[in-house]
Amino acid sequence: MDISELRFDERGLIPCIVQDADTLDVLMMAWMNQESLKRTLESGETVFWSRSRQELWHKGATSGNTQKLVELRYDCDADTLLALVHPAGPACHTGNRTCFFRTM
Repeated sequence: MDISELRFDERGLIPCIVQDADTLDVLMMAWMNQESLKRTLESGETVFWSRSRQELWHKGATSGNTQKLVELRYDCDADTLLALVHPAGPACHTGNRTCFFRTM
């Protein structure tokens, strides 16, 4: 698939679910734009778009908690990505392994 075939929203963003390739735990959800998606594919590590900072965000660049890309998938509507990764530390800024550590 060509990146241009993906369905980005009106802000040019697409959600990306990040999953541990070994345990299949869902680690986090973040947003990508075309540039962050290209950089992820080129570098082999996840790069996202930070909506709060309005800039590219290489996951783990400052913390060391990078995510090595194993496989990148897209859903049947081509509007959501699934990144299978090998994490080098916790995914969550709280220090938890996954951002989904709370229950309702």
